Amino acid sequence: MRIRTSTSEELPVLQDIERAAGLCFRDIGMDEVADDEPLSLEELSRYQRAGRAWVAVDEADRAMAYLITDPVDGNIHIEQISVHPDSARRGVGRALIDHIAARAADDGVPALTLTTFVDVAWNAPYYAARCGFRTLTEAELTPGLREIRRCEAGHGLARWPRVCMRRDVP
Repeated sequence: MRIRTSTSEELPVLQDIERAAGLCFRDIGMDEVADDEPLSLEELSRYQRAGRAWVAVDEADRAMAYLITDPVDGNIHIEQISVHPDSARRGVGRALIDHIAARAADDGVPALTLTTFVDVAWNAPYYAARCGFRTLTEAELTPGLREIRRCEAGHGLARWPRVCMRRDVP
């Protein structure tokens, strides 16, 4: 596995990865999440052109997972991370996160943040146990994270418990 920035030609593949990864939400009764469409090609293109879209690729240089980020309140916010089910449970997602953490450290960025579902095994519990994130208290939320949570609620994601998490970068 290798991690590199995404190319514009593979943006449709990123959408396919997200759709496939989202299907597992159906298995736990979160059909609305499973049915949610990925970001548009135009939106993904903005991330790609800004250098904020990374892919984990196999030995044939085919994307099997991706991660996109936004700068939020001086930190790197993981906007989306998706691993194709065929590549799941192999440390691919963790490798993407570790790659971004190393880049953050090189750039002097203090932390990574993300928002995620509390009760989904491959979300908050995974990020805490395997990736070094901790749940932020309400008092620790920055203005940018509060805005992200507000937008998520407007998109219907507040139907299930969600949290903001942070991983300090050494």
